[in-house]
Amino acid sequence: MDAFAPVPPEWTKKAIHAYEFCCPTCRASSRDAENVWLNRRSPVMTDNYRRKWQEFYQCRCGCVWWAWSSDRPPSKFSSEQQST
Repeated sequence: MDAFAPVPPEWTKKAIHAYEFCCPTCRASSRDAENVWLNRRSPVMTDNYRRKWQEFYQCRCGCVWWAWSSDRPPSKFSSEQQST
């Protein structure tokens, strides 16, 4: 499965919007998903002219969900304040 494929996989058709960045059924992280697809062909512009897009996840529990990329929690590997 190519997360950046231009055509959405069939399983994305039954996706529900998750308002928190986790599976709305079992609360699993996006990192635990069995399949991922990013809708990079239809970005949305925010008020401050930044792009966001839909990220689709197929969870192990069977739930298919999507959330905005802008809702993704910050990574522990990227911080605005770096130690010196």
